[in-house]
Amino acid sequence: MPNIKSAKKRVKVIAAKTARNKALNTNLKTTLKKANVAIEANATDKLDAVKCAIKKIDQACAKGLLHKNTAARKKSQIVTKFNQA
Repeated sequence: MPNIKSAKKRVKVIAAKTARNKALNTNLKTTLKKANVAIEANATDKLDAVKCAIKKIDQACAKGLLHKNTAARKKSQIVTKFNQA
């Protein structure tokens, strides 16, 4: 445990940020899986699932969870898969 007041605060802040990032990352992965399942099953709501997934990818990129090139690659992969289905 840190002894210095500022170091104690950093521990708390980092814990809060880690929890938020983990929740956002989990939500992003779940959304991507739902979109992939909808595309593979040729579901009627696959367009909505893809739109939702792209929105989540953009939000994750804006918050710094994903690098912009990673976000672009993920969006490209999901759109390509959607167009092939």
